Amino acid sequence: MSKGVRLSEKWFNRALWMVAIIFAMFLTGLGTNIIGDLPRVETSYTTEHFVNHSKIDPLRTELKVLARQHQTLADQLEQVNLQLIIRQKDYQAARTTFDNWVSARDVTDEVDDLVGRTKTLDTLKKLERDAERAIEDIQQKQTDISQRENQLLAQVNNLEELARQQFDDAYEDQEMRVFLYRLLLTLPLLGLAAWLFVNKRKSPYWPFVWGFIIFALMAFFVELVPYLPDYGGYVRYIVGIVITVVGGKYAITALQNYLEQQKLAESQPEFKRREELGYDTALARLAKSVCPGCERNVDLKNESNDFCTHCGICLHNYCIACHSRKNAFAKFCHKCGTVA
Repeated sequence: MSKGVRLSEKWFNRALWMVAIIFAMFLTGLGTNIIGDLPRVETSYTTEHFVNHSKIDPLRTELKVLARQHQTLADQLEQVNLQLIIRQKDYQAARTTFDNWVSARDVTDEVDDLVGRTKTLDTLKKLERDAERAIEDIQQKQTDISQRENQLLAQVNNLEELARQQFDDAYEDQEMRVFLYRLLLTLPLLGLAAWLFVNKRKSPYWPFVWGFIIFALMAFFVELVPYLPDYGGYVRYIVGIVITVVGGKYAITALQNYLEQQKLAESQPEFKRREELGYDTALARLAKSVCPGCERNVDLKNESNDFCTHCGICLHNYCIACHSRKNAFAKFCHKCGTVA
């Protein structure tokens, strides 16, 4: 704040800036909710919306049937494996008994007893082999089912990949439409904010003007820019270039206008330049050790510098009553209080 501004005026200005910030916060909150709800105007798609169900549903149904068959065969295989283990143990036990009997029998034993024991072993071995063949049959069925499942999964994956590609294209189109909705909402706000900045920023209602300007900038740079389509970075870089060129052109034009105005002001008589300078503006510039007229640096601590060496405007003069050296822009003498 300027040193020439009244204390109460400073606090009023701070309070008005607080009003502007609070107003901008409420507007930003409302705008965030509106912009956040814009995607709801579009249908929420998933990959399933783009799948050819007339082709993929029979494949998925068959896969479910095969999965149940696979589970059934797995249960059967477990049972048959247990049977094979039991039959192998039965055969091994019978074989051990037979071998012991053969080594212990004498020559007088009946031949029929030998034949009977041999047939028993053959029967047990046949049961063991039957269990092995049952396992082989189940494993063959599992192999056939696995091959069929692989064929069906390949077809399903192809259909789902095609659906994913269509979903990605639709999602990009949807994102572009939502971005355009946001753009149509934020651009008028930005345009209105620019108009308010040019024409109304110094009006009595400037806190609401600046609050709206802050809100519009937040809506553009926070709520819109992050949603810019990427397309490999081209769009973002192009937008950045455009904003930079527009902002640079405005800055260059403003600088040229400022230099022209300063040149015109410096060509005018001193009394006219002093009349056009605001009291608070002059004091603020002097507080920064710059000339109120041309805004160039001046050494105010040097008591011999009563005039600006750049534009010639008077910086210090002398009181008509006490002849004290004083600020030429002060309204009263700082030593005796005489009106300047």
